[in-house]
Amino acid sequence: MRNNNKIGVAVWTVQILLALLFLFAGGAKLAMPAEKLAAQGPFAVDFLRFIGLAEVAGALGLVLPGLFRIHRHLTPLAAGGLVIIMIGAVVSTLATGGGAAAVFPLVIGALAAFVAYRHRRVAGVTTALACNP
Repeated sequence: MRNNNKIGVAVWTVQILLALLFLFAGGAKLAMPAEKLAAQGPFAVDFLRFIGLAEVAGALGLVLPGLFRIHRHLTPLAAGGLVIIMIGAVVSTLATGGGAAAVFPLVIGALAAFVAYRHRRVAGVTTALACNP
């Protein structure tokens, strides 16, 4: 197996695992009763539902464009959006005193950044950066 094929398999594996994780996390935020969701932390229920919706949309954006081979420029955008969500998760975890607990969202955010980086050519980011250094 050539090196490019190994990297492609690694990227797809990470994308699928991230999609499953964010589908579960976002789906739980959308399906959980408001009282239980409010007890999870200091954020408003509507905000947590919005985050859940963004996580589900990001999860779908990680895999569906590649599976259907249409609008593949959306994959790095979805991964970038998930990176932003994970930055917020790290900051909010650190703010509430969970130093060691911030490692998990940090790693998940790094994996999403890896996916966004590997798909940057599809979105035309490389071309845009070459034109405007």
